[in-house]
Amino acid sequence: MEFDIDGNVALTTASSAGLGYASAMALVREGCHVVINGRNETRLREAAERLREEATGDARVVPMQGDLTDTADIQRLVEETVREFGRLDHLVTSAGGPPSGPFLETTDQEWEEAYELLVMSVVRLVRAAADDLRADDGGTIVTITSRTVKEAIDSLVLSNSVRMGVIGLEKTLSREFAPEVRCNAVLPGSHETDRIRELVEQAVERGEYDSYEEGLAARGSEVPLERIGDPIELGNTVAFLSSPKSGYINGAAIPIDGGSTKSNL
Repeated sequence: MEFDIDGNVALTTASSAGLGYASAMALVREGCHVVINGRNETRLREAAERLREEATGDARVVPMQGDLTDTADIQRLVEETVREFGRLDHLVTSAGGPPSGPFLETTDQEWEEAYELLVMSVVRLVRAAADDLRADDGGTIVTITSRTVKEAIDSLVLSNSVRMGVIGLEKTLSREFAPEVRCNAVLPGSHETDRIRELVEQAVERGEYDSYEEGLAARGSEVPLERIGDPIELGNTVAFLSSPKSGYINGAAIPIDGGSTKSNL
């Protein structure tokens, strides 16, 4: 499907790898100019080169280094994106996950760091980008969170708790920024990212599985679709939500998890 976003401009955060990278990939394949972001400059440049090979039309990929817990870096990311392209149509927010662990072993500092990374990064990005997203015919915001906002997962107290703030923000913005800007969230389950590959490979080394394929299959064994996701499947959903093809979807929180979440709502 052509999403009619060729020539648009998107800023995608935490996008040198993982689901942020997959989202950038889907967008450049649709001809969208994309600014990608990460903290590691070498990794960021390498990601930009790979994305340029996938770009269609005149789509450009611009890497911009920045720390999502640094207010000045966030402001600079938005300002430089607009300076580079003269506009900003789509904001896709992603961030690394907080550490795992049970409640009584989680420190105040870990709570504060998780809130800064997961919630305040989105608050500051949206605040900085609001005027540009509202300009002309308006734009979109897509927040990448986690299926944990629908169903708590053991030993992920920070993700279970803090990410709920992003959903409350997204729902509020979907009303305050409408009709110029549509705001939606995607809630990923397990996808075959670098992190998952690393965990499966470690399990193979420990002798838990005979092969990578066996370990990967085990991770998807409890998913109704009997596999974990390909990151581009989530990326394609992000591109769809950023496009006029999804023009009546606003304020939604969409699980992308193969049906693994058991909650009714």
